[in-house]
Amino acid sequence: MPTCSKPRRVLLLGIGNILWADEGFGVRAVEEFHHRYVVPDEVTILDGGTQGLHLVNYLQDSDHLIVFDAIDYGLEPGQLKLVRDEEVPRFTGIRKMSLHHTGFQEVISACDLLGHCPKHLVLIGCQPLDLDDWGGPLTPAVRNQISPAVELARFILVEWGVRVTPRITPLGESEWLLANGIDHQRYEMRART
Repeated sequence: MPTCSKPRRVLLLGIGNILWADEGFGVRAVEEFHHRYVVPDEVTILDGGTQGLHLVNYLQDSDHLIVFDAIDYGLEPGQLKLVRDEEVPRFTGIRKMSLHHTGFQEVISACDLLGHCPKHLVLIGCQPLDLDDWGGPLTPAVRNQISPAVELARFILVEWGVRVTPRITPLGESEWLLANGIDHQRYEMRART
């Protein structure tokens, strides 16, 4: 009798706090991906914000994971860095990579302890410049890396065999990941005035 395999589940996750300037990079990158591309139902696109350990269930339900995040690598502001699979720190004993209250390592570590962590992990991090401008927009150095980060994620999804199609019809506002004036364009216009 043939064995039925479970369908692959992919999570594309942006984490960060849009209220702290460059800390919002991850959320803005996943938001832009959602505006730019259509993916099959096996892919969940999620604004994880600052949910911390509340994201554990989403990770446990995923086989493949791509995370966008602002990360202090000690690089030049705006520089992207890609980290894959076993290179992604999983335990809290090492220096926190994420800038959030609950580091992303804690989320991955919790998944490991619960017995299911995504098989494939990719972290697309961007070196922030400004994390102190409460309510401020992304700095130009970080904002300019959103498009390259989105394209990097698209490339990885295609590498995993996921069909990624350019969006022809723009999303209606009810389909946006962020609405009510906190979407990237409206938020940054307000932050600059």
